[in-house]
Parts: sequence; structure tokens; C-alpha cells
Amino acid sequence: MTNYVINSKPVVSIIIPMYNVEKYIDKCICSVLNQTYQNFEVICVDDGCSDNTLSYLRDYKDHRINIIRQQNRGLSGARNTGIRNARGVYIALLDADDYWAVDKLEKHIAHLNRNPQVDVSYCPSLFVDDDNKQLGIGQFPKLNNIDAKTIFCRNPVGNGSAPVIRASALEKVAFHDETRSWRQYFDENLRQSEDIEMWLRLALYTQATFAGIPEPLTYYRVNASGLSANLQKQYQSWETAVNKHRRSHAQFFKQCGSLARAYQLRYLSRRAVQSRNTSAALKLIHQALFTDIRILFEEPGRTALTWCCALTSLLPKSLYNRAEKLAMRTVGQSNKHPAG
Repeated sequence: MTNYVINSKPVVSIIIPMYNVEKYIDKCICSVLNQTYQNFEVICVDDGCSDNTLSYLRDYKDHRINIIRQQNRGLSGARNTGIRNARGVYIALLDADDYWAVDKLEKHIAHLNRNPQVDVSYCPSLFVDDDNKQLGIGQFPKLNNIDAKTIFCRNPVGNGSAPVIRASALEKVAFHDETRSWRQYFDENLRQSEDIEMWLRLALYTQATFAGIPEPLTYYRVNASGLSANLQKQYQSWETAVNKHRRSHAQFFKQCGSLARAYQLRYLSRRAVQSRNTSAALKLIHQALFTDIRILFEEPGRTALTWCCALTSLLPKSLYNRAEKLAMRTVGQSNKHPAG
């Protein structure tokens, strides 16, 4: 284990936004403090917590943990506060309800050090439930040869707890919103789809290089409230996020816009399946196919599986759960793309 020198500048700044996460914060923080790579600082941003999150956090007497309190500004606002206060060469994002494998930082830092051209290093993620039980499924994205089309259509980063990013890359796409006095990295006008907007901005405006490592090092929590969220609102948020760049990159959107929209609709269909919203699932997968039939030719297995899952969600719950788990395991092992 690498020793940490108190007065040295940390190599990695870990940004953890917190909003009423008392149930999860211990697992999250322990996964950070137990890392095999130890030259880091932890910036925990209290984004207006009203529960006992801070009480749990104060039990940790590690000098590397810094707590910043602010009024609620949402996930983007909390991340931005953390990034502005970060001292590390690398920025690691970790949502407070997720957690990491013990060697995550070690492997990402080695990846970035070996590949100075890489701006965003990410990894596959395994899904867990509220009790930290692995669900046997996850996100297994494409790892190399990532272009702007891949980012737009398939979002290989997957989720906000997977990436470790060069701080210099984030500075290149930072901006000032005329309604706010502080520098923004993630767009605080977005309450959803802020991740894909950031990755797309990095890809389109700076030609940032994205690359993954093969080991699943992130544990991403799937909970009932997330699955049952308003699907139409999610879709509208995605449209708002990506449309920010339509005018400045008209040719790119002409080539990829309908395909990316079809993939997003297919992803939402799977979310509807998981929340047992059969009518929405069928509507969304058919809408995806009508939007751009290329999803059937580019990923026939996943597209057909989504349609089948939408149909089998009519089965009794016990039979459906077994069928879905078997199907997701099969696809997760054979098709190295995000579960969407």
C-alpha cells in the first residue's frame, strides 16, 4: 500500500456529492479509504442534507476527508463545488450510493500514467441492490477506439462513479453561466443527463480521448425509486442535454442524432421493463425502431432482447425475474457494450 504524506499535494481528488445518503455513506467511504492506492484527498460535498449523513461521516478521523457544505444545487452543483476545490492531477467521481473495488484507483492511475493521451479512464460496473447484493448484471462497455459517435450513442462511461478524469481536461470545457457567478464543469441547469452532456462536450469541443480498462471496479446501485422514475421526464432531459450542441455541430447531429435517440429510447424501454411498466416498455422499443432501424443492425442481440423482455414482462413475476436474469447474464457476457 502506498503511504500518504500529509503535506504533499494529492495525486487524485475524489469528489463525493451527498444528499440524504445516510444508508449508503459508510459503504462508500470505506471503499475509498481501503484503496490500495492511497495518495488522494476526499471532497465530500454536503448538498443540503437533512438526514444523518454528516453524523456518520464525522466518525471518520482521516485527515484526507474534507467536508464542504452548501445549499442544495443538485448533483452537477455538488460535483462542481468539489472540482473547484480539488488539488489533484486527476478527478475521480463517486456518487455516495455507489462504491468501488479496493484496487480501482491503483488501476486507473496506472492506466492514465501509461497513456498520457487518455483524458477519461473508465471501467465496467457491476449492479448491486439496496443491500449491496450483486444482481448478476452490469455495464460492460466498449473500451477502445471511442469516438464522438460512440459517446453520443452508447455512453461507454456508463455512470457517474466509473470515470477518473484528468483535471486539465475538465478545465478545457469549463464555462461561466451568466446566471451564476461560479465556474461550471457539469451543467447546473440539468438535473438529469448531466453526465452524457459532459462527455459529449469533451468529445466534440476538445477531441478528448476516452479509454476503458477491462476489470469491473465500480459497484453501481440500482434501486426501486430510480427504476420507477418518470420515463418521459428522463427522455426530455436527455433531449435538452444533447440539444445544447446541435447548432454548433450540425453535421454531427445530422449523421448521428436519430441513431443516438433510438438507443436512448431502447435504454428507457429496458428501464420500463425493470419497473414492470409493460405498456411503456413496448411503446418505447417500437418507438426506438421507428426512430432509427440501424439499432437492429448494429446491435441485433440487444435490440431483440429488449423487445422480448418487454413482451415477457407480461409473465408472472417469478418467471419473468428468472428469464430476465438469464437473458441479461447471457448478453452481459457476450456483448461488451453498456446495458441499454
